[in-house]
This record gives sequence, C-alpha cells and structure tokens, in this order.
Amino acid sequence: MVSATQQRALDHEALRKRDREMIPTLLVRAMFALVVCVLIIVTYARLTDRPLVALADDTATPVVADRLIVLNGSMSGAAQVHDMDGTLLADLGNDKGGFVAGIYRVMLRTRMQANVPADAPIRLVLFEDSRLALRDDYTGWRAELMGFGVDNYRVFFNLLDLPPPTVEG
Repeated sequence: MVSATQQRALDHEALRKRDREMIPTLLVRAMFALVVCVLIIVTYARLTDRPLVALADDTATPVVADRLIVLNGSMSGAAQVHDMDGTLLADLGNDKGGFVAGIYRVMLRTRMQANVPADAPIRLVLFEDSRLALRDDYTGWRAELMGFGVDNYRVFFNLLDLPPPTVEG
C-alpha cells in the first residue's frame, strides 16, 4: 500500500518526466543558440553601420505618379489629407481613417525628432511595379504601403487621382 505522500511524490516525478519529454533539451538549446546568433548579427550590423538593404531601390524602378500631400490624424482614428494648396482630398472618419492616422503618428514622431514641422508635405509615390510609398524628403523617412492590405493601399492610391489598376489574368 502506497501512502498519500508517496503517491504525490510519484505523481510529481511522473509530471516532471512528462515535461522533459514535451520540450526536448536539444530543442531548448537550439532555440537559445538561434537567439544568440541573431543578437550577434544585429550587433555587428549596428556597430558597422550596415545599410538597410531590405528597402527597395527607388532609382531602379520608374515613377508613374507622385503627389505632395499633407497628412493630419488624431488618436481617435480620424484623418484628413490635404493637397499642397489646402484642398481637402480625403476626410476619413474614425472607422475609415485608422491606417492614415497611424501613418501620420509615425511620421509625426520622426519629424518631431528632426525638428521638422508636422504640416510639411510628404510625397506619395506610385512606381511602375505598382509599389506605393510615402517619402518624407525632410527626414528621409519612408513607408512602403504594399504590405498593409488592399484596403489601406486603396486609400492612398485614390489620392493620386488615377484610374484603378487593371488586373490581368
């Protein structure tokens, strides 16, 4: 007959054995080694001022259209986009302007760090390969708008006053 204390010890040992089998030690060591390797690579890149090669080369692809716009956004998600002469291009409410307001906040933070006025224009650029991007000539800040979904891409594309792109296939 096994006492309650002995049974708890056996149960505890069984759980420890199960836990060891669920996450093999080799896997934990491999994950740790991967993290260390990534930290070494990032540290090397930062210390040697490696260029950001993941950014698209703007000189390699011709520009189809570009437009200077002025963004304005709020924490509520509402946003407005104006042309250089002050004409309202888009007035997006809380339910539609969240992405534009988010882009505005990132741009605003970068501009505050560089002492650039928030109401300075930013370039919206459409490249021949259908890439749509924002370029801040005052700070060097860039945003590629391709990876944020079709709806967010369309909001900025519509500001260019171009016919919608045709889909071939």
